[in-house]
Amino acid sequence: MLQTYFVRAIIKMIKNAHRHPANQALHCVGAPFYAIGLAMTFGYFAGMQTDLISGLAMWLAAIAMFVSGHKIENNIGSMTPVLLFRLLSKVVRNLVAQRVHLLWAWFRPVLEH
Repeated sequence: MLQTYFVRAIIKMIKNAHRHPANQALHCVGAPFYAIGLAMTFGYFAGMQTDLISGLAMWLAAIAMFVSGHKIENNIGSMTPVLLFRLLSKVVRNLVAQRVHLLWAWFRPVLEH
């Protein structure tokens, strides 16, 4: 149940943050650069024969494309990592609140005696 809520919330956030055609185009071009650059960077540290500089350059170019797209759309604050952090914070805050409530419900009768 929590998993379904989390997935739906992520999809909704991503759709709302990527409406401008230029932003969508920059993300379509940047996504493969991001994945390949990240794979090349991890590959270098895993002992594979990949070029670290090329991997980092591709990864940073992708991030620049993503930021540019969100700048065009005027929603830098709604970039996916920021939104995921906000969502995760909300989920953690709710879980902590539930646990505190359960603890209070358990300790309250003990403390009243």
